[in-house]
Amino acid sequence: MAIYFYSDREEPYGCFSNFSPHGFKLDDAWWPTSEHYYQAQKFVGTPHADQIRKAPTPKDAATIGRDRTRPLRSDWEQVKDDVMRRAVLCKFETHADIRAVLLATENELIVENSPIDYYWGCGADGSGQNKLGQILMEVREILRDTALEINGR
Repeated sequence: MAIYFYSDREEPYGCFSNFSPHGFKLDDAWWPTSEHYYQAQKFVGTPHADQIRKAPTPKDAATIGRDRTRPLRSDWEQVKDDVMRRAVLCKFETHADIRAVLLATENELIVENSPIDYYWGCGADGSGQNKLGQILMEVREILRDTALEINGR
């Protein structure tokens, strides 16, 4: 069985969406969502990054971040997966309620059921790379290992 998610409004797995309202502190700043953090990192060290951080909604942050008239950092393709991994890990470390939801998925396959995104999601025909789902499963393992260490196992 697989767990599919897409919208931040789906229960109980909407918290897996980068648009879910679960903010966190990372890199000495507060980020309202993981989408805000991810999009801002495309322009780290520029005023564009702070503009994205302050965007009123994750959709606004995504729109600004996808604006190709802005100067995208030169190493973006090399670092984007790690940026996403850091944001998702921090989000789930920060919020015990959604950490419990993620850990309760045990070993299930997690799939971002995006009909338009063939990189982060599975795409309309299921042939996408599902990178966000893969990162969520990696974060689940990290959190599981951390919980075992804390409990002395």
